[in-house]
Amino acid sequence: MGMMKWCSPLSIIVFASCASIGNPSGGDYDVTPPVMLKSYPQPDATNYKKQKIKLLFNEYIAIEKPSEKVIITPPQKKQPIITAIGKKIQVELKDTLQENTTYTFDFTNSIVDNNERNPMENFAFAFSTGNVVDTMMVSGILLDAQNLEPVPNIMIGLNDNLSDSAFLTLPFRRTSMTNEGGMFKIRNVSPGTYRLFALKDENKNFLYDPPSEYIAFFDSLVVPSFEPAVKLDTTFVNGDSTKVDTVRQIHYNRFLPDNIVMRLFVKKFDNQYLSKHERPQDNQLILHFNSNKGLPPKITFLDADSTEIAGDPYVREISPSQTDITYWLKDTLLTHQDTLLLKTEYQATDTLYQLSPLTDTLRFVYKHKPVKPKKEKTTDKRKKDKAEKPVKPDFLSIETTARSTMDVTDTLKIVFSEPLSDFDPQTVSFQQKIDTLWEDRKLPVLSDSLNPRAFFVDYIWDYGEKYRLKIDSGAVISIYGKWNDALVQSFKYKKEEEYAHFYVTLTGSNGGGFGELLDRSEKVVRKVNLENGELAFENILPGTYYLRYTEDTNGNREWDAGDYAELRQPEKVYYNPQKFEFRKYFTHNQTWNITELTFDKQKPLEITKNKPAEKKKKTVRSGDGRSGTGTNPARFSN
Repeated sequence: MGMMKWCSPLSIIVFASCASIGNPSGGDYDVTPPVMLKSYPQPDATNYKKQKIKLLFNEYIAIEKPSEKVIITPPQKKQPIITAIGKKIQVELKDTLQENTTYTFDFTNSIVDNNERNPMENFAFAFSTGNVVDTMMVSGILLDAQNLEPVPNIMIGLNDNLSDSAFLTLPFRRTSMTNEGGMFKIRNVSPGTYRLFALKDENKNFLYDPPSEYIAFFDSLVVPSFEPAVKLDTTFVNGDSTKVDTVRQIHYNRFLPDNIVMRLFVKKFDNQYLSKHERPQDNQLILHFNSNKGLPPKITFLDADSTEIAGDPYVREISPSQTDITYWLKDTLLTHQDTLLLKTEYQATDTLYQLSPLTDTLRFVYKHKPVKPKKEKTTDKRKKDKAEKPVKPDFLSIETTARSTMDVTDTLKIVFSEPLSDFDPQTVSFQQKIDTLWEDRKLPVLSDSLNPRAFFVDYIWDYGEKYRLKIDSGAVISIYGKWNDALVQSFKYKKEEEYAHFYVTLTGSNGGGFGELLDRSEKVVRKVNLENGELAFENILPGTYYLRYTEDTNGNREWDAGDYAELRQPEKVYYNPQKFEFRKYFTHNQTWNITELTFDKQKPLEITKNKPAEKKKKTVRSGDGRSGTGTNPARFSN
């Protein structure tokens, strides 16, 4: 033992590994986290003025990501030095200690044993530079405002300055960090009144720097307090949960508030700039923007030849996201030029994050292929016949969303490969099959407001019916003179008995909103507005669904984040805790009080991505050298 006393931790591990060779007899891994045996100063010491603290544990330990996981409060401007050697942790502060202040070292789950990496959960250490150690605590949970997912590793802070600007100009008075389940505890808080915030502090300055940092702010002032409380501790006979041995009452102080729910968001901010411009064809110019703000731009052709252009030289097409704009050039004076210069005027984000006018001169290059000279006619009859074979016309292509079997909720869309010179909806004809005969039907065909090549049929289709779409050859012509080949497509719709219907009577909502049916991956399957207090999901395919509701305060049919400058919280999102199974030809009615449960109790576990961690006990053979503690006591001194 005398020799072991002077061995290094590495030599102990090697020795233990060598000693492990033997016959297996069965056993478990060490699943017990480290235990603190001693500290300098003592826990909750007062009038401590030194810059170092030391902690001694019962086994060899490591500390994981101390710069991220160890939260020191009050916040430190200079990063402290945190080291783990053997069984000891040492923290050396670089900031000057503040007078009459409680210092808290929240190690979260960063301290683990050296062998099995069992973490010490929620371990914290505190001392005071004054006569009193503050003992109040504030706790709760942080959720993503848009999907109610628990959010880990986000700073939570208290400010005793109650002005709105303090979040932007003053560091937090007390801080903590959310754990893997989004829970937080701010320890050692002194009595007083505070504002509570959450901050994903990208630049580590303990201040909110809009607009890109994620934040949450609590509307009410926080006044820490405590009350006497009792909890029951039950022991069982031989570990049998059905046989109670004793029930003890444990008296403790319950610190309040302990049930705060905060919702994290980032301010909706679309940084507008031109990300790319291209000319994939001689007749196409495409501008790609980062957002749809301040669009469409004003464009002017700067080429000398373009002065002869008469009328509108292009047809404009806007993508569904409204961020990409395609200009279909109509004038050959433009399409025949290898290089085009374009003056583009649009709104772009400046250094103050405001939209301001910007003018760009853009160069578009397209290399035209040289025209190959015609080959001389051959005298060979076979080659002559082959050379004179008629070339297949370059038709204007047509794509539709028609499939052999359609859902009655599907939109029938017709898209041409090029903009049309003129379009008469009557050129698209429809027929419905009645018994064995096709009968003509007049259905409204409307143009897409963004895409001049796209059209859709505005019609409520009948269950189980068969239809046919026809476009005659040459019925439509593009702006480049291409005409279409004949098109005939037949399709049918599913029968009513193949669908389910779901009607939800909603209570607790303030104003309007919309509901969404979600699949197992939380993808939106159906979206409907709240009308007369009801969400009507009709013609749903059989399957498993989940239900979400959003209070749409501005009526734009989208979820919107908050804005701290306006002290506006993000729009509220609610989840029904149930899972819904729908069968064919099934109608289900549901009443849902969206405020019955708090936000943290709503989202079904099946679709929660950040699920509670499950700790599994690992079983191995004994004698493999996996002991949880060493035999060499670490030297510890002041």
